Amino acid sequence: MHRLNSKLIAPCGMNCGICLGYLRKDNTCHGCRDMNRNKYCRKCIIRNCAILKKNKWKFCSSKCQNYPCRRLKNLDTRYKTRYGMSMLENLQFIREQGIRKFVANEQIRWTCKKCHEVVCVHRPACLNCGKK
Repeated sequence: MHRLNSKLIAPCGMNCGICLGYLRKDNTCHGCRDMNRNKYCRKCIIRNCAILKKNKWKFCSSKCQNYPCRRLKNLDTRYKTRYGMSMLENLQFIREQGIRKFVANEQIRWTCKKCHEVVCVHRPACLNCGKK
């Protein structure tokens, strides 16, 4: 069974543990916070935000005066529309209930009810067993 941890939660609120880049077998990304992230994630504008880096904040919602910025809002809209997941809701949950509760909730939310493997946010069915 897939084990999610707080190091897989990106500054934008994305759970990298449910990302296709993390779950695929070839050219695997190790998550936004890892140095071995894939080429696409290395170029991420949000991850490379100067304000985030300067203040050494773990999440975009950590006291930033620009939160939520246009880029984060656009990413959130795209993910809500395409995949039914909201980065802004994730960040709000983390802010209100903490990272531990968020990770525990995500573990339940993104586990396949049939085979108990992780469900990919980018695919309509479980990558392991095909259950929708």
